Amino acid sequence: MRIFGKLRSTMLLKEALFSALEYLESNSVGSPRLNAEVLLMFTLEVDRAYLYAHPERDLSEDEVARYREALDQRARGVPSQYITGHQEFWGLDFLVSPAVLIPRPETEHVVEAVLRLVRDSGAGGRPRIVDVGTGSGAIALALAHELPQAEVHAVDLSGEALEVARANAARLQLTDRVRFTCSDLLTAFDERPQFDFVVSNPPYVGEGEEDRVQREVKKFEPRMAVFAGLDGLDTIRRLIPQANARLIDGGWLLMEIGYTQSAAVQELLKDWRDVHAIPDLQGIPRVIAAKK
Repeated sequence: MRIFGKLRSTMLLKEALFSALEYLESNSVGSPRLNAEVLLMFTLEVDRAYLYAHPERDLSEDEVARYREALDQRARGVPSQYITGHQEFWGLDFLVSPAVLIPRPETEHVVEAVLRLVRDSGAGGRPRIVDVGTGSGAIALALAHELPQAEVHAVDLSGEALEVARANAARLQLTDRVRFTCSDLLTAFDERPQFDFVVSNPPYVGEGEEDRVQREVKKFEPRMAVFAGLDGLDTIRRLIPQANARLIDGGWLLMEIGYTQSAAVQELLKDWRDVHAIPDLQGIPRVIAAKK
């Protein structure tokens, strides 16, 4: 399928956007206008204001070709974040690649919950925090950004993911603030109380739910960061006792969960204190918090 209909060696910016919108719509890509604009901004290395201010700009043959390639990838289902290599999280610009889960706005509720508990708890001026399954480093780096005195650890089983997280730490000038460790959950740490907070956005989609997962997630995001056994709770079941061993008395475990998992996860935490769900903006339980 031709992207721009009648291809020419050059096109006006507004023509390219219109043709890209039609192409993405015909390939059932969600939010086609947003995707068309994001990929054109990426191709031209400009912001959205530039697109609106220069509709009559001529695109060169090379720019048309690069825009076509980006749109072809998106039409095949490749997430736009993997095409551009970037995703915003907590107001910070993160590098992303197929080695890491794309940070979602919903995960910001984990950061908010930790910040609220740090303020209200007795963690003092230097809380010790570990982000389990850090991926791109989004949670760990957002917390390090907000809590300059915190001791932040970020762990992941994937060496490739840790490379991305370290690159993000360098870009955000937080390299000296976060310690990165390759670990299967918390097994790299001694089984002794040493953290005030264990936080995680673990894989929580059940294998039986695969047919309901978006095509982009199922085909392109790292499977180990998405799926966790038949009911999606395998990783959470393993993390809870490991966190219990490594949290100080009064320390907190916070985990992002699937929208149907609140009751099941709270049952797994029945021996903990002050177990509660934190809803997202739609009122859906998004984060489970529990005190040791």
